[in-house]
Amino acid sequence: MTVLINDSGFGTDDWVDAFLTLEDLPVAKGAINVAVDLPSDCDPASLEGHLSDIDMIRVDFPTSADGRGFTIARRLRLMGFVGRLRAKGHVISDQYAMARRSGFDEVEISDALAARQPAEEWAFRAKWQDHDYQSRLRA
Repeated sequence: MTVLINDSGFGTDDWVDAFLTLEDLPVAKGAINVAVDLPSDCDPASLEGHLSDIDMIRVDFPTSADGRGFTIARRLRLMGFVGRLRAKGHVISDQYAMARRSGFDEVEISDALAARQPAEEWAFRAKWQDHDYQSRLRA
């Protein structure tokens, strides 16, 4: 099982459809509820021309020390992706603010990680916009 985290706290996954690989994506053209799993070593440019057909992208974080997923999220948003963007794997609560700033809407973690990092730790970071130093500098 997994736990889904967003600014409201812990929740269950409401996505019921399958996740496709990049190789499966051209076959899904025109389908509804299209979700794609991206590995951390993927070039987001490989989704060029498909973004408007995708409802959700889930980016893998193989370890909490691997920050490539943050770059992927930022690039996808700059490319115009407006769908749901999810970080999956070894994302720790300390990284939640960075995940949100880079463009992720939610984080999916294992039950084991959720037991080690309870909802209170994530909730503390849910007000990530309040502590955005860039906003304070611009004011």
